[in-house]
Amino acid sequence: MDKYSRLIPAENRFPSASEGGGFKVLGDYIHKLGLKFGIHIMRGIPRQAVHQNTAIKGTHKRARDIALNNICPWNSDMYGVNVDMEEGQLYYDSLLELYAEWGVDFIKVDDIANSYLYGGAHRKEIVAIRKAIDKVSRPIVLSLSPGPAQLEDGSFLQEHANMWSLTDDFWDHWPALYHMFDRTEKWAPFVRQGNWPDCDMLPLGHIGIRAVDGGGGDNWTRFTKEEQYLLMTLWTIFQSPLMYGGTLPDIDEFTLSLFTNRDVLDMYQTLTDRRQYYRDDSWIVWHARNDQNEYFAFFNVSEEELEVPKEIWSKLLKPKEIVKDLWRQQEMTMPNQNVASHGVLLVRK
Repeated sequence: MDKYSRLIPAENRFPSASEGGGFKVLGDYIHKLGLKFGIHIMRGIPRQAVHQNTAIKGTHKRARDIALNNICPWNSDMYGVNVDMEEGQLYYDSLLELYAEWGVDFIKVDDIANSYLYGGAHRKEIVAIRKAIDKVSRPIVLSLSPGPAQLEDGSFLQEHANMWSLTDDFWDHWPALYHMFDRTEKWAPFVRQGNWPDCDMLPLGHIGIRAVDGGGGDNWTRFTKEEQYLLMTLWTIFQSPLMYGGTLPDIDEFTLSLFTNRDVLDMYQTLTDRRQYYRDDSWIVWHARNDQNEYFAFFNVSEEELEVPKEIWSKLLKPKEIVKDLWRQQEMTMPNQNVASHGVLLVRK
């Protein structure tokens, strides 16, 4: 922690942070690689700052003056900040000023999007962080967690954040993936340029090497290949952020192929509209479009392989109309198309 009550990297873990350099050296190195630099922080001011009553930059008020008696339910390191006070805003201003000096491009703020202790989003602190970001000299993406964010906060989150979590930590279990259809259907109207409701990380490839939750520990994803196609299709047609949750040095050819399919990425990056079109106990169908194409995703959520029903696809496509299967990279027509259990057929018209 520095003299202004701001957490800084420990030099024994980050030697490049010596002599007060913080993460600037690391940030510069990341940028030279052509990558973006992101950090994960907790809402509020360090409890240690409050106990020591340390200074706040730009004011004679101190940490104890701006701290609120509210905490994170799973991490006791921080107190909330009273941003009704000018000095509370000054604290967040100084924090974002520091991060901008380091070259931070992305900030995930935890314990803020939905509080299990206090109910709903910590709206005042979200506004304060947004104001602080808007004052610095570089663009910074603001991501809020944990989920599930509340639908009634949707318009507020659109105004003040770029991303917000739709779920608690998402792991490689079919029930969690199945329930994501409920969330994406409700949140689809809130997707727009600069606002990306977040379905959470992609637990694919080699995952959980240091995990304490998720039930799997150090393992390769328990999703079947069909479920992985389904997951990637839902995330991309909904336009959720794609945050890989696996270990990159260990990535296998199949997992890499999920992230490098040019047709799927083109869809993901250019959609102007997306929505759930149809749902029953066996099938969920999404329709999306960009300026040039239409896309249809036929999700088989049943426990057996099924043929895409004519009564569904015939309302969207003509019997002899040629479409492209984006995952299998082949042209086809719709009659007699089977989809595996927990699988998907993603086509471009």
